[in-house]
Amino acid sequence: MSEPILKVRDFSVDFWVDGFWYPAAIKMNFDLHPGKVLAIVGESGSGKSTTALGLMDLLATNARRSGSVVVKGEEMIGARASTLRKFRGREVAYIFQEPMTALNPVYTIGFQIVETLRNHFDMGPKVARDRAIQLITLVEIPDPERAFDKYPHQLSGGQRQRAMIAQSLACDPGLLVADEPTTALDVTIQAEILDLMRGLRTKLNSAILLITHDMGVVADMADEILVMKDGNTVEHGSAEQIFHSPQHPYTKELLGAVPKLGSSAKRVLPAESANAKPVLKMEDVTVEYPKRGRVPAFTAVKDFSLQIFPGEIVGLVGESGSGKTTVGRAAIGLLPIKAGRLEIVGTDISHATQKELFTIRRHTGIVFQDPASSLNPRLPIGESIGEPIFLAKLAKGEELNRKVEDLLEQVELPRSYRNRFPHELSGGQRQRVGIARALALTPDLLIADEPTSALDVSVQARFLDLLLELQDKLKFACLFISHDLAVVDILSHRIAVMQDGRLVEEGDRDKILKDAKDPYTRKLIAAVPVPDPIEQKIRREARLAAKGN
Repeated sequence: MSEPILKVRDFSVDFWVDGFWYPAAIKMNFDLHPGKVLAIVGESGSGKSTTALGLMDLLATNARRSGSVVVKGEEMIGARASTLRKFRGREVAYIFQEPMTALNPVYTIGFQIVETLRNHFDMGPKVARDRAIQLITLVEIPDPERAFDKYPHQLSGGQRQRAMIAQSLACDPGLLVADEPTTALDVTIQAEILDLMRGLRTKLNSAILLITHDMGVVADMADEILVMKDGNTVEHGSAEQIFHSPQHPYTKELLGAVPKLGSSAKRVLPAESANAKPVLKMEDVTVEYPKRGRVPAFTAVKDFSLQIFPGEIVGLVGESGSGKTTVGRAAIGLLPIKAGRLEIVGTDISHATQKELFTIRRHTGIVFQDPASSLNPRLPIGESIGEPIFLAKLAKGEELNRKVEDLLEQVELPRSYRNRFPHELSGGQRQRVGIARALALTPDLLIADEPTSALDVSVQARFLDLLLELQDKLKFACLFISHDLAVVDILSHRIAVMQDGRLVEEGDRDKILKDAKDPYTRKLIAAVPVPDPIEQKIRREARLAAKGN
């Protein structure tokens, strides 16, 4: 066997917080060979991302590293800054967990890809631009020439993720560290990105360190799996061994929490809910983003109609850029509608004033797709959660503190976390803070925009149980926007499918998942990865064969 491209021995990371060193990764040992994929899995806060960032010293200044990290024969612990700069991007590329915070908001995505290319290669501006457009095309961002000049905020969550992947692949790295690379991607684009990463491995014999909570992606990609819990390695073996004969109780628990498409019991809407007035009613709604400078007006949603009743969860699925998030934001008045009629709890807000919207928003809550950019980085999370309650004048002082602590407990975060800032939490923990804030006012309508995208499977399972329990108790209506059809299967009474800003199919959950009429819906279902390496290989080969035809 060839020499490993990455050799990690007794690698540990500790953080200095309030006068103490707290261990985040403890005595990590593994090798990664060219052409191989090692997946690190474990729940949020287990040390997966810390391990990955620590390899090339990308951690905060209060971190210390020890042990040995050897990349292509060169030691990275204690290496000079110039050595690290040479390796970063060129030899070791990263796909970060949250594209909105990893991409520079004041530069276009084209500029950022060109900058990467010209930093590492002797390349002129025109050649670099052509290569950048080629990379944007490769990751299937629509209209690459125009996308080159777009800023990160002008792209959908999935498109931002693809832009970052394009930047990471720019230098054809020997080692790709992919931290949740498919978190914000719908299943069809996820399948394409995994094919793209697999192609990189085949073409360049690159190694991939894959960090993900999606066990379907692990089954699709990984040769080996390393399972982490509380900073420790609890199990390490081949993908088939981990999936089919796990040894450690935690690994068994992790695999047991994985949602499987088609395995959930049918959810029946109570009769009184079906006969009640809809909480959300959208009739032929059209949403248009106006012309800005050289960017022309764009119709994101056209003639969209949907009703959601008290106690009902409707899953909204579709590819990245199909208009799902736009529908969710328009549904609670965060985006104006150009045409159609929109009602919330019986009130028409089609052309509502800001004052009228302020009143309506007491009845609504939203969990945003990107938790890092939706939380104020200057506020402790306790203040972020309590802010809606305080502004609505429902509580203050000790009563407000008690409500905040209760909300933290509901989303399974320690009460002591109320004084932490967003950057001190993992991605999954930040998402739970967003969920607690959305539930602060016990809303009649909850818009959940990819609320489980950053959650590992065990925390996701507990969150889904929590959401169902709260929804059964509070009877709020919920529009659940997700690219994870297995999660939609667990939660939803009905499913709506979007493509290119239009509703292509809508109906009972079982009808959509087992007897879909529209070819696009069938394509979405076929692209869902399953948490079994053998079955996933068969599905992937069948999908590629169908694509070839």
